[in-house]
Amino acid sequence: QVQLVESGGGLVQAGGSLRLSCAASGSVFRINTMGWYRQAPGKQRELVAAMLSGGCTNYADSVTGRFTVSRDNAKNTVYLQMNSLKPEDTAVYYCGYRSGLGYDFNYWGQGTQVTVSS
Repeated sequence: QVQLVESGGGLVQAGGSLRLSCAASGSVFRINTMGWYRQAPGKQRELVAAMLSGGCTNYADSVTGRFTVSRDNAKNTVYLQMNSLKPEDTAVYYCGYRSGLGYDFNYWGQGTQVTVSS
């Protein structure tokens, strides 16, 4: 079992920045993938950004150049730095984890609300 605890999120004006953090604990495999999905009202959950334990990253086209995913493997923590936020970034952001490589996470955080006002 893996537990994920998220922090960060909140309300920000368009053009502002926020940073999300997610710490994993429990049976964390050395080789793993951690990242972030988001879900806006009435929309499907979508992958925002993810990072393999070896350092490779993947971003949604809509956030490329604005968001940066990073990790501290010693702390089993993944971060999402969100800059130049837009109202369409408003969503609940979920941290995810899986052992091995891939974006089909099987453990999830509780979700954190990000609201960007225009």
